[in-house]
Amino acid sequence: MIIPLEQINEETLTAIIEEFILREGTDYGVIDASKADKISQVKLQLQQGNAVIVYSELHESVNILPREQFDNEEKTLN
Repeated sequence: MIIPLEQINEETLTAIIEEFILREGTDYGVIDASKADKISQVKLQLQQGNAVIVYSELHESVNILPREQFDNEEKTLN
């Protein structure tokens, strides 16, 4: 289930993004991006709709996924 951004307060959104970037070890190329830069980049992807925040009832967890990956997984389940 996608959680709409407008339903998440800014502090919670930042915490979700921080947990995601620390867990994922996202690769930003040769240049080492600061934590603030990484948060800004993920937040922009969410705002643009290229990524989504999803809640898994099965795992009782929240994750950030690329929109395309989420859509493909939804198609597989249906």
